[in-house]
This record gives sequence, structure tokens and C-alpha cells, in this order.
Amino acid sequence: MPTAPGSRLPGRGAMGHGARQTDSPRVNIVLVEPEIPPNTGNIARVCAATGSTLHLIEPLGFEIDDKRLARAGMDYWKQVTWRRWPHWAGFQSALPEGSRLWFIEQGAPRRYTAARFAANDYLVFGRETAGLPPQLLEQHREQWLDIPMANPEARSLNLSNCVAIVLFEALRQQSID
Repeated sequence: MPTAPGSRLPGRGAMGHGARQTDSPRVNIVLVEPEIPPNTGNIARVCAATGSTLHLIEPLGFEIDDKRLARAGMDYWKQVTWRRWPHWAGFQSALPEGSRLWFIEQGAPRRYTAARFAANDYLVFGRETAGLPPQLLEQHREQWLDIPMANPEARSLNLSNCVAIVLFEALRQQSID
């Protein structure tokens, strides 16, 4: 069972179950130990715009009432359905039967465009500084996806950009407008 958020964003509605709850989210976004508040806020805005559910796996690198988180999410937080989980094991044990997890991290055996996404899939992203744990990726090698980068000198893409890239591909495949 997820922990209920006890904080409010300054000048915003309560975070938690947003005004746009649905029984069947189009796609779930999972952030494992996110560290940078503006990234999480930007991702919340994308979730609000797409009707996707946001899952935050602790520990978080910021406080839920962080002003940078509120600013990046603007007034969209009240439109986001989100859950906060104390750890990966708790999140994973609460997944509905038949849930499909996709792990997005560089070095994967295949590109995100090779996956066939479906409604209610979970797109899993790691920390900004360390990514997803290697053990988790190896356990789910068939669901490990990569976003290609043409410049070999570039270390990584911004987390919120990665979420948007893969999320909109998943929605495109579902032909959701």
C-alpha cells in the first residue's frame, strides 16, 4: 500500500490522488529515487496532460513540499494522480497481476521504439545521477529499453525529456489523442 502524502504544495491543491483520477490510466510513469525537484515537477505536468499516473519510489532526493517541485509542476499537481512508495519492493508487490514493466536506461539490448506498449504499462526510470540499479536491469533484460543518442560524447539526456520521449511513443502506439 502506498504511503499517503501529508504535505501540500505552497499555493496549490493537495498532492496525492488528483482531480483526474481514472480506473485505467493510459500509461504509468515510475521514478525510482528521483533526485531533482524540477525534473519531477516537469514529469508531473506531462502526466497531467496525458492522464498518466506518476509513481514516486523513495528515497526521494527532495521534500514533497519543495518549492522547486511546486514551481516546475505549476498548478498541474491537482490534476495528477500519483502515488508515493516507501521502496521498490512495496511498489512491485502491489502491481496488478499481468502488469508490464519497461525499464528505460542506456546500454539496453534494444531501443524503446522496438517495444510494443499497451495501456496500463509501467515505464520505469532511475535516478538522475546513477540511473536504475544494474541488478534490476539484468533481472528484466527483455524489458530493458534504450533511447539512442547520436553523439557518443553525450553522457545522458535529461530525465524529464526521457520520460516525454518514451511516454509519447507509448501513446502514439495506442493511437490515443
